[in-house]
Amino acid sequence: MLYRWWRKIFSLILLGVILIVLINSSWFLKVFYPYPHRELVTTYSQQYNVDPYLVLAVIRKESRFYTQAHSRVGAQGLMQIMPETGMWIAQQMKLEGFSEGKLFEPQYNIPMGIWYLAYLDKTFNGDLPKMLAAYNAGEHKVRKWLNDRTWSGSLQDTDQIPYEETKNYVEQVLFDYHVYKRIYRER
Repeated sequence: MLYRWWRKIFSLILLGVILIVLINSSWFLKVFYPYPHRELVTTYSQQYNVDPYLVLAVIRKESRFYTQAHSRVGAQGLMQIMPETGMWIAQQMKLEGFSEGKLFEPQYNIPMGIWYLAYLDKTFNGDLPKMLAAYNAGEHKVRKWLNDRTWSGSLQDTDQIPYEETKNYVEQVLFDYHVYKRIYRER
């Protein structure tokens, strides 16, 4: 009787150790944190000086890597760019022939999204929580929250963000960003 009890305990401990090792292995995590469109992400991340792992975290949160993603408010494509924002980005990037339909094309959407992340990075002086909040809620809303002291802009105070969706967005993208860095950063 005592032998069976110890055998069950040992089996549970062994199963727990195996599960922990499995969950912490890079090859297992890559199933849930893929790196599609590697060439586009890498090329444009280098061009606009944006961490490719941050780009992947944004795409993962925005569209789960589904190129035809379309939000209830009208954002489109992998990086969920609003058509009006896409038109503005295309003008800034001097891209000709902008159309909403192009936002569903990775070779168009990814460079635009990365350019926009670089723009927000510069706008908010590299402050990642502010930059991500602006990507989700809009630059003007974040400026308003900062100006009227609704939000301090710090990661520790994300609970002050008035939009629950934006608060969760910032926290989730930052979490995914750290996972991506852990998995793919060359050792």
